[in-house]
Amino acid sequence: MTELWQLSAAQTATAIGLKQASASEVARAALARLDAVNPALNAVVDCNPEDVLVQAAAIDARLAAGGTVRPLEGVPVTIKINVDQKGYATSNGLRSKADLIATSNNPVVEGFLAAGAVLLGRTNTPAFSARYFTDNQLFGPTKNPRDPALTPGGSSGGAAAATAAGIGCIGHGNDIGGSVRYPAYACGIHGLRPGLGRVATFNETGPDRSIGFQLMSVQGPLARTVHDVRLAFGAMARRDIRDPWYFEAPEPADTPRLAAFCAHPEGIDTAPEVEAALRDAAARLRDAGWTVVELDAIPPLKEASRIMHKLWVADAPERILAAAEAEGDPGAIFSMKGAIDWVGPVSLTEFGDTLTRRASLVRDWARFFEDWPVLLLPPSSCLPFAVDADLKNGFEWLTERQYFMAGPPAIGMPAMTVSTGLSGRAPVGVQILAGRMREDLCLAAGEAIAARGTPPAPIDPLTV
Repeated sequence: MTELWQLSAAQTATAIGLKQASASEVARAALARLDAVNPALNAVVDCNPEDVLVQAAAIDARLAAGGTVRPLEGVPVTIKINVDQKGYATSNGLRSKADLIATSNNPVVEGFLAAGAVLLGRTNTPAFSARYFTDNQLFGPTKNPRDPALTPGGSSGGAAAATAAGIGCIGHGNDIGGSVRYPAYACGIHGLRPGLGRVATFNETGPDRSIGFQLMSVQGPLARTVHDVRLAFGAMARRDIRDPWYFEAPEPADTPRLAAFCAHPEGIDTAPEVEAALRDAAARLRDAGWTVVELDAIPPLKEASRIMHKLWVADAPERILAAAEAEGDPGAIFSMKGAIDWVGPVSLTEFGDTLTRRASLVRDWARFFEDWPVLLLPPSSCLPFAVDADLKNGFEWLTERQYFMAGPPAIGMPAMTVSTGLSGRAPVGVQILAGRMREDLCLAAGEAIAARGTPPAPIDPLTV
């Protein structure tokens, strides 16, 4: 018999709408699942069960009074600890912000609430949300439910681990260099990085961030089914005037079923298991009736990755590194110092030139997507990293394996990771890119690929 916590978001909302289950019953099942598996994962680090049950009871009362069923009615959703949720700390994994209590909701939170979701708990992130690994001095490490020897990814590692283990149907995350897509890959689920401006965001607890962050940081959902990712994106992509980058995209006019894939752009080497998963995804897409062509070259990824890192740290390197050193978190210091050293000193003129070059790359990629509406790439050049592999192997070692993650944010276009299976215990999958405002193409291709495999089901965490 399927337990309530095992249902997808779509199944949960349907069951509640048909009165096959109440929101309160779903919430109690979600809390019980959290209690059962979270101690082994440390994925959810802030949860108020009484608040969860109050939210669910309000939904039941609303439906009993004749309210219409919303897309995420009663669906348990987790929120990452680096966005504002009223009454909870926006700590971002920092001891210095452990008591920074939000008095208003980030637009993402408002979107989930408006769609009928129940906010189940808040998920872990590395300090400053600055690593492909999830650990901090405030809450400690999050474990990958598929294999505790592997990273759950970062920075939305808590969201991915929780969702993979059935703690909620949808996890909220954010992505500046892979922080939605890489945890989804590492934990064997799906994650969408929307294009710049498609999902509004604003934290009243903190000042506006530097221009590099503003150009690349986006909010996105993680889920066990691509359809649930679609539902979550619909809830998140709603108007909010607090975000100056937000815009409402027109409805897509068509869905061209034409895609390309590239296994080794710019000579980037990929592990055999990674390339096999990419070719498998291309074959699945062909089986679904798409035309899929292999390309030898695409617009620059390595340069885009360097631009991403330069925009991340170069406009305030001393301030960024000082904040990491004040927190005393080894992973944050490693990531920030590593990025600063890798980029090297950047003058004001060079910083301006970098922004100018970014515009040229955006143009090159926009032209590419006019010819090839969908592009399949590896999520990473290797299988998910071992825990703390960055600290053991060095920053340059890491960046050379993550061009596929770090390059796309510099161009501001949508990208999605779709899980396609396992290689031993390690998840494998594919990354899907599309042109500006075409998240729908990422989702359509993702649904076609995922439909020809076994959907990721909630799993019990492996502890050895």
